[in-house]
Amino acid sequence: MSSNFWEVLWLILSTFFLITYLIVLFQIVVDLFRDREIGGFARAIWVIALIFLPMLTALAYLLTRGGGMGQRQIRASQEARAEAETYIRNVAGTSPAEQIARASGLLKDGVISEAEFNTLKAKALA
Repeated sequence: MSSNFWEVLWLILSTFFLITYLIVLFQIVVDLFRDREIGGFARAIWVIALIFLPMLTALAYLLTRGGGMGQRQIRASQEARAEAETYIRNVAGTSPAEQIARASGLLKDGVISEAEFNTLKAKALA
């Protein structure tokens, strides 16, 4: 009964460390390909080293380049946010108030009817 407890505890701990190691390994690979300063040859050397000496290489990478990992991740996040905001602004176009004002101007000019104005107004407010 006691050995069964220790086996389960060992399984839980070893699973935790394996998952933690895999997360660190994937973060290193992502950081390697996110970094614009490092060349293709250096990337290849890091990846080959990660394949043949994974623990030692991961530790060396974290010690030598770990400080910049956070900065590169923040920069990538800010760039993604800026691109998303630009895309939203382009897709959204104008605000509902501007759309209603434009439709009102068309109504006053006699280009559209009252029913068309109400349809455009409802669509802008939806």
